[in-house]
Amino acid sequence: MYNGIINVYKEAGYTSFDVVARLRGILKQKKIGHTGTLDPDATGVLPVVVGNATKLVDMLTDKKKEYVATFMLGITTDTLDASGQVLGRAQVDASEDDVVKAVMSFNGDIMQIPPMFSALKVDGKKLCDLAREGKTVERKPRPVTIHEIEILDIDIPNVKLKVLCSKGTYIRTLCDDIGRMIGCGAVMTSLLRTVSGRFTADDAHTLDEIEQSMKQGRIEELIIPTDAVFEDACEYVAKGQEYSLVSNGNKITIPDMTCDKVKIYDTDHRFMALYELSDKKRRIYKPGLMFLSNQ
Repeated sequence: MYNGIINVYKEAGYTSFDVVARLRGILKQKKIGHTGTLDPDATGVLPVVVGNATKLVDMLTDKKKEYVATFMLGITTDTLDASGQVLGRAQVDASEDDVVKAVMSFNGDIMQIPPMFSALKVDGKKLCDLAREGKTVERKPRPVTIHEIEILDIDIPNVKLKVLCSKGTYIRTLCDDIGRMIGCGAVMTSLLRTVSGRFTADDAHTLDEIEQSMKQGRIEELIIPTDAVFEDACEYVAKGQEYSLVSNGNKITIPDMTCDKVKIYDTDHRFMALYELSDKKRRIYKPGLMFLSNQ
């Protein structure tokens, strides 16, 4: 079984679930997950975890993300993007200064209402499924952070942005909110995720490239080892009784260790676990995440 992270470049037409399904076929293993949903029309970086790296889903999903998006003023749709049904059209009288003022007002901590066409669940049902049934339910505003927002181009009615944001941010909603503030509405026309945590679109691989690497026996060249994610942790090899303690998820003492987090390996340098400092004075470490094949 393969273990680690594959930096996938999701192409248009695939859902995030489609990417996982195809990778299961390519790698011939079921234990695969993605680290952040991308809409079918969106493209860009989608880190996929395989094998024991599936334990990193929450951690990797929690990272900042960067997008390049375009939107068109004067149109609104039910999905907030160009794939949806047009709900309204309005004349665009806004100037470039109006656009700049509206866009920059969303920099920082903001509240967003998730779109109906999204994978979020209400009472066990996805919002998008309810939307397809013609239903609309109340969604509570959620706090998100726009860390940086840059206008790349303005050619009214079209605007191009680069956005660095927190997890859970809907760029479709951001574009719609900007349009509402300007007073004419807006619809997102394209979306490229350029960065997700430490992963970039420039270093990502398409599904066809991954499949070709598998056929050529080079797939491991594309898989980032699970332990590589913990760049700030020290390394330690567990031997003898220590190996038994780690295997059973028990605390261990490492007198000469100075790091707060330690990557534990067996004598064959197989990654076993990430341990965290629990007693600074006695240098006792407790298990954080276990990556043994049977856990």
